[in-house]
Amino acid sequence: MLKLSLVAGFLAATSVAGSRRAAPAALLDPLELCLTGLAAHRIGRMVAFEKVAEPVREPFTATVPDESGADETVVARGRGVQWAIGQLLSCPVCVATWSALGLSVGHLILPGPTRFVVRVLAIAGIAELNYVATERLEWAARAARRQSA
Repeated sequence: MLKLSLVAGFLAATSVAGSRRAAPAALLDPLELCLTGLAAHRIGRMVAFEKVAEPVREPFTATVPDESGADETVVARGRGVQWAIGQLLSCPVCVATWSALGLSVGHLILPGPTRFVVRVLAIAGIAELNYVATERLEWAARAARRQSA
């Protein structure tokens, strides 16, 4: 309930602030919308999983072995507000949602710098998706070679 209240309050406040500033020209064109989506994806993955954001997550989360045994995963720890923040920081989709909100407000308030940050993060997001696709193809090729041997 606490998480939902925080989310609803923040969305209401930013909606009111955004509607006061919004003009038809403030709407994102399709390319900028896609780039902002990629940037939010990148921020979500970075905050939820990468070592660079570990100091931000550390007070609220713990890194534990994944149930599959393949790797590690980030989980919320503590109770109350600490746990709620940990839940948000350990979920890449949640972080991406909040990031998208922040980037959208940034497009309204500081469009130039926000556009630059979005493009850098979008390029990193494309590189990440390319890496994932390449890695999957490489693993599939290795498995196929093992099966045929």
